[in-house]
Amino acid sequence: MSSLNKKASSSGFSLLELLIAMVITMALMTAAATLLANALRVRSRENQKSDALADTQRALNIMSREIANAGFNLSNNGIVSAESGTNRIRIRSNLNKYDLTATTESRNGVVDSGEDITYFLNDADNTKYLVRHDVLKTDPVGSKSTVLANRIDGMNIHYFDQKVTYTTPPGGSDITDLSAAEVAPEAAKYVVIVVAVTLDAVGSPNSPGYQPPYSVLLCSDVTLRNSDLWKY
Repeated sequence: MSSLNKKASSSGFSLLELLIAMVITMALMTAAATLLANALRVRSRENQKSDALADTQRALNIMSREIANAGFNLSNNGIVSAESGTNRIRIRSNLNKYDLTATTESRNGVVDSGEDITYFLNDADNTKYLVRHDVLKTDPVGSKSTVLANRIDGMNIHYFDQKVTYTTPPGGSDITDLSAAEVAPEAAKYVVIVVAVTLDAVGSPNSPGYQPPYSVLLCSDVTLRNSDLWKY
């Protein structure tokens, strides 16, 4: 009987052992929670970057396709010089000139949807939007604006009368080292669209999980459809 009582009294952990185990467990849980939080911040940042780049690339694809058609079935390059510049471009074309099913007015002028387009950068509520505005001359009320990208830092449009090469500096806001001089919009045959995407820093420098500001330039080279390509 005395032997059984001795074994029962010596089983289990002491208070000191429990305290040590709890401290170790809490330290491990804190470290795991910190690592998990950092991983979630990195994932969230990568998702933001992917979404911003996807939106901007999609906007550039739309812009490039429509700007390439500028001047189609017109006697000029289709760029409205008075309303075009570094952060804005207005283009015109007559896409249905030879469409026998269209009205005479429609075939002989720039009056239809998609034939008079303005792209511009709009700054509102500390956010810059890349906007596409479709002007409908026959129905001004029906004119509409569409936001193509809403997480961009800046846009620059360059106009040239020939094909050019350039450099995209890391972390920069525009292209550099242009191989040719720029010309007025009405004389352009070649357009380079530059869009800068910048994501703010996450956290504080030298702190766990800190991510510095992220910046990237997306560029699109566009040859106007009615240009003399053989002169390049």
